[in-house]
Amino acid sequence: MHLMIVDDHPLFREALASAVRLAFPAAAVEEADGIEAACATLSRLRSVDLTLLDLTMRGVNGFDGLIAIRTRFPRIPILVVSGLDDPRIVREALSHGASGFVPKAAGKAVLTRAITDVLNGSIFVPEGVGAQEGEAPRGGKPPIAQRIAELTPQQVRVLLMIRQGKLNKQIAHELGVGDSTVKAHVSEILRKLGVISRTQIVIETANLDYDHILSESSTN
Repeated sequence: MHLMIVDDHPLFREALASAVRLAFPAAAVEEADGIEAACATLSRLRSVDLTLLDLTMRGVNGFDGLIAIRTRFPRIPILVVSGLDDPRIVREALSHGASGFVPKAAGKAVLTRAITDVLNGSIFVPEGVGAQEGEAPRGGKPPIAQRIAELTPQQVRVLLMIRQGKLNKQIAHELGVGDSTVKAHVSEILRKLGVISRTQIVIETANLDYDHILSESSTN
């Protein structure tokens, strides 16, 4: 068994790695302190069976980290281990490709069962943390997770940079491509998301941000 822990808190990474090794003594455990480091490790080590991912890390907006890893490495299941356990956040995490969700407050037995279930191909959500259904999509559009899933990995990278407020020239510089290539990606993103402007992209992807989800929960 080969696992990777992605969390920007060294003490929690160490504690989680210890819990994993205690439950699975033969497991090999990698650690990454951010999304780019995680992607670099996954590109280098094709033997990783499961990624344990924290959602709230420095420089990561909402579910952007989950989406980035899931898009680039779709065959590697992701088990979210997070301090956020609001039912809507759990549901959104699963809709964006997570194979399971474990609150950081859960015990070792729950973590062990979650890892076992996900590696066996099941979706894991612990008792008491419901992944209840949300509202039907507005305007007849498919859910945002379904529309984002139609994007290519490079288009997802452009989308996440748009959400960070970066301009086309900045995106082109970071990706090492020409402005025309970025414009083509933006056009495809607009088409696949069913919107007509960059502002609408931000609005349509608002549910990727925890504060938006929690504010909607408090008003329902």
